[in-house]
Amino acid sequence: MLLLSREDIKKVFTIKDAIEADKKAFQLVVEGKCDAPLRTNIQAPKHDGCFLFMPAYVEEMDTASLKIINIFPHNIDNGIPSSPAQVLLIDGNTGIVTAVLDGTYVTQLRTGAASGAAFDVLARKDARIGALIGTGGQAATQLEAMMAARNLEEVRVYDMNYERTQDFAARMQEELKDYGTKIVAVRSSDEAVEGADLLITVTPSSKPVFDGTKVKAGATVSCVGAYQHHMQEMDPRILTRASKIYFDSEEAVLSESGDILIPLEEGIITKDDFTGDLGDVIRGKITGRENDEEIIVFETVGVATQDLVAAKEIYEKAVAAGVGTNWN
Repeated sequence: MLLLSREDIKKVFTIKDAIEADKKAFQLVVEGKCDAPLRTNIQAPKHDGCFLFMPAYVEEMDTASLKIINIFPHNIDNGIPSSPAQVLLIDGNTGIVTAVLDGTYVTQLRTGAASGAAFDVLARKDARIGALIGTGGQAATQLEAMMAARNLEEVRVYDMNYERTQDFAARMQEELKDYGTKIVAVRSSDEAVEGADLLITVTPSSKPVFDGTKVKAGATVSCVGAYQHHMQEMDPRILTRASKIYFDSEEAVLSESGDILIPLEEGIITKDDFTGDLGDVIRGKITGRENDEEIIVFETVGVATQDLVAAKEIYEKAVAAGVGTNWN
């Protein structure tokens, strides 16, 4: 069994690799080639947390996986990841676990790459300004994925804690300097959103974190954080302005995300407003962006197929490069 740490993974797998892996995963989802039951969610109310178990199996790849990811938002106050995780990669021929990967980093990569894939497929080609709301454990790869998908001049970052936002922006400016993008901490959500071509929200908020009336025509919006029914970081007004609404998996979103479930229940939107899954755009089965004025919304809650494809590709690259620690 191969043990792969964050540093091991960084040696062999980039955010651009993760974006391509997510595209493959989203296609497997819509083609029905992955058996991935909806995740088991066990609540830990004492700590405002939850335990999530995400299995997947792709027969044609002879591979299965299990991700254990536990969401404890208060961890950020103690300087530890808010979503610690492990991914087990399993040989589909024998049932033997072939690798254990740092699931926190795999999650960060594949979750960031979901936004990156959506922007790569759906965003205006001339996008120049990005906005990121949230600076928690998933934020760094969301930021890099945005920059990998489009050649951005500036990304504005907002979080309720301005000091933390400044620290995050300064750290990211150094870590991602090769992209040549200016990363700026701002004091309000409005300041981040106004004029932005790309917008990512990645927060655990139970109320909208931006004003949907201030999103410019032609923008592409990716909302990432609302993985439970009570969570709603998306302003539902953006849904009434959007020309198209896409999902990583409509089934998964409608089982979990308050961003979509709450507006449905309130009658703000109906299922007739949905365009479809990103995997079908990638396959050419449904239409993507048709003009530069359309506002496009992408809602993602994450599917286990993403973890499986990413883990499989990381493992293969690590074996080829002689990276990782063998454990017998």
